[in-house]
Amino acid sequence: MTPTPHVPLAAGDALTAAEQGRACALAVSLERDLHEVVSHHQDLFVGRPFDPALVSGIAMSVAFTAPECTFEQLRPTARTVLWVFAADWHVDYLAQTERDVSALVAGCLAVADGSRRDDEHPLARLLADIRDELAVAPGFAAVYPMWREELGRVFAAMALELRWKTTHEAPPASRRSAPTLDEYLANADNVAGVLVSVTHWAHLADPDSLDHLDDLRAASRAVQRAIRLINDLATYRRDLQWGDLNALMLVSDSTEVTTRLAAVIEACHDLIRPLETTCPRQAAFLRRQVTFTSGFYQLSDFWGNL
Repeated sequence: MTPTPHVPLAAGDALTAAEQGRACALAVSLERDLHEVVSHHQDLFVGRPFDPALVSGIAMSVAFTAPECTFEQLRPTARTVLWVFAADWHVDYLAQTERDVSALVAGCLAVADGSRRDDEHPLARLLADIRDELAVAPGFAAVYPMWREELGRVFAAMALELRWKTTHEAPPASRRSAPTLDEYLANADNVAGVLVSVTHWAHLADPDSLDHLDDLRAASRAVQRAIRLINDLATYRRDLQWGDLNALMLVSDSTEVTTRLAAVIEACHDLIRPLETTCPRQAAFLRRQVTFTSGFYQLSDFWGNL
């Protein structure tokens, strides 16, 4: 594991012991719910990487980025994060051909558009459950076009990274150029951080979220790039073993990645700072995504072993 640069907590991020205890209790409730989801979709969460610790890590990440929320407010957010891990696994590792990926994506997007079929892929069935829960939120109709766009962006980014990975694994004689670090970061939608954030705000449906969605999404896009690099710095050895792409594989000097991460995090702060006045809870949510991810990857990883 390559050491990940520490991202210090902002002044408003430190939780008291009582607040930490509440966040842990919130994580326990979310974890129990996610285990129920896994038990109801066992054909979706196949393989050793989907161990109990992954579910626990997801629950903690959601609880500690929005510790002031209730379990009910965070349930769709946590389920969406779990869904993202399943989507990543099925696109990157279980799909055998580009046709498999295309069929999977088409089924999920059809579900997002309101279609339901008996022969849906398990990934589409879980997405349908999430969409149905979101649909009853008062603000979802207004946020739906943005949510649908982000879902499409996630799948497009996953498909592009899969093509890059296939190219990277090809024999040198037939290998095309690898992406540059800029191109790689521009494709960070495969992290699905913006999709998760938009899901969270759509379900909350509070005025502060709905009135500042464009600015929040722009800041979330920067946060997503930071998470991409924090993840890559921490999981380089695993990515080598699993055959995944990683930012460190695209540069000749690892300091180029750490330097870029510092710049990306500074850009996050620049975009989040104005939101601390207009929508402080949402700004804190984005800021904690970066700080929690940085702290978590100091010692662990979400995925289990292959």
